[in-house]
This record gives sequence, structure tokens and C-alpha cells, in this order.
Amino acid sequence: MITRSVATVDSQSWQEQLSTCIRDPQELFRELALDPASLDNAFAACEKFSLRVPRAYLNRIEKGNPDDPLLKQVLPAAEELALVPGYLRDPLEEKQANAAPGLIHKYHGRVLLIGSTNCAINCRYCFRRHFDYGNNRPGRNEWQQTLDYIRHDKSISEVIYSGGDPLAASDRQLQWLTEQVADIKHVRRLRIHSRLPIVIPDRINTSCLNWMTGTRLKPVMVLHCNHPNELDSDVISAIARMKASGIALFNQSVLLKGINDSADILTELSETLFAAGVQPYYLHLLDRVSGAAHFNVPEKYAVEIYRQLIKALPGYLVPKLVKELAGEASKIPVS
Repeated sequence: MITRSVATVDSQSWQEQLSTCIRDPQELFRELALDPASLDNAFAACEKFSLRVPRAYLNRIEKGNPDDPLLKQVLPAAEELALVPGYLRDPLEEKQANAAPGLIHKYHGRVLLIGSTNCAINCRYCFRRHFDYGNNRPGRNEWQQTLDYIRHDKSISEVIYSGGDPLAASDRQLQWLTEQVADIKHVRRLRIHSRLPIVIPDRINTSCLNWMTGTRLKPVMVLHCNHPNELDSDVISAIARMKASGIALFNQSVLLKGINDSADILTELSETLFAAGVQPYYLHLLDRVSGAAHFNVPEKYAVEIYRQLIKALPGYLVPKLVKELAGEASKIPVS
């Protein structure tokens, strides 16, 4: 775990931090003292998928180190431009499951709502980097159509806020949406999948906690943390605020080549998360999205890492190794 990040964001609200994310590769290279020789490749990759890095996250990246595991998650690279067989724009066929504006229904008993089409950080391995967000920005009238879909399907017991990143939306909007969902009697749980508590921990403020916990729905937060270096003292504090509010906390990671494809790194991640009050949940194989093939860890190698992880940790600290395939009714355990 690293300590407190550089105090350049202390005076900014989370909204200001979101709006002042680094979006220019030249600025990123300058801030991190990176070799400008690969800057042209970064600009080319950004034409396909834009750059977004909050400064609270930037401050945890080691300057001058092109192999920093946090940098690799956000640095646009030439490898993204390669066309690799088997890597698709919509690897999970979510377009077919996009049953209403802002709603994806892939699994029995639960639906995903696109709480926001924006992200605080553009992870270069993102499986929704080509998603049709343009047709999934419902206004409140359209949200009623989407909520009616949930009302009419009484098998739905859990609503999952996804995105983009749902916490990129305003607390006012999320409070309204949560109250609407809570009025649907057969929905029991609200699950929120977000990377914002990791990349801009100031997002977890009082108004955010109020709508998360202010209805009858059981709130569940699934963090997206891939490396122990992401867990600085500010993130630990944000986790503590959620835990004190009674929110169930889990984490899912993506297994990424050159970033966390090591039993030692994953062991440290699980230990640090659990010490902070977060239960390790899933370790995902990479979704085969176009532009991310260079992050893939072959399944055979992933299983060997997982075997080492099982030996190193007590069972309750071992996340489930899974993959997701289009059309399957759930995530698939990898053994």
C-alpha cells in the first residue's frame, strides 16, 4: 500500500477533480516525465479511445517509470491499434441485451442500469470502450420506460448501477433514480459497480452515502481495484466511510498482463483490501474487446497464478477466478 497522495487535489471538490482530469497525452507525459518518443502512438490511440486520468490517481504513479502498473492501465499505446482475431467491439453481445434505454438485462434476477455514460478514468482494457452510450442517455421520461421494464418483471430482485461509472452522475440524479427503484417492491438490493472510490476517493461524501443508504434497498458496493498501489490512505478512508454506513463492500479485479499477473501482487491486493474492510470477490479474465489484446493473460497461465494464490491465502481471501462469455446465464468459473 502507498501512503497519502500528493496534496494537489485537497482544495477541489470531486466534481472539480472530475472536470480537471488529464485528457491530453502531452500533459500526461510531461507530468510523469515520460519519454516523448512514444507520444505519437498515444495520440493515435486516443483517437480511438480518449484519455482520462484524474490527478488523485496520477499522484500514485511513479514518475519516469514506463512500467508503473497504474500507468499501464491508463496510458494510450500503439498496441490498441492492432486488429487481433477474436477481439471484438462488443465481446459480450451487450447490444442484444440492451432491452430499454439505459438498461442491460443479461442475467436472471438482475439488471444493469447505465447510471452515467461517463467515467472518471478511461481504463485501456475497458470492455465497454465501444459501447453505444449515445442511445443510453435516458432523460427522466425515458427512465420511466426503463423502470416500467423492471416493474413488469417480478423476477428482478437486484438492480446494478453500472456505466460508464454510475458515480460520475450527480447525487441529485442518483438519489432520484434510487428512490424510483426502491418503489418497486420486488427489488431487494442495489448494487453499485464503480471505480470512482478508487480514482477520486473524495466522491464518497455525505450526500453520496445518504442516497446509497437512504432507502429500504440493501446497498452493495463493488469496487474495481486491480493493484495494491491503487489503495492509498485517501482510498482507505473512503472505504471506511462506506463501511461505517453499513454498505456491503466487495472488490473485483481484471487479470492484466504486466500489471497484476503475479500471485504475489494479487496476494498483497487481497490482504490490503480485507484489512480495509473489503471482501475480494472476482478475478476476471480479460473480456476480449478490440484494442485490449495486449493485456490478455492466457487462461492456462491464469490458472497457474490462481493455484499459487490459493496456496498463499486463506480461502475467504481468494477471489473467484471467472470469465464472461456472450450469451451465458452467468459468469463462468475458471478451474
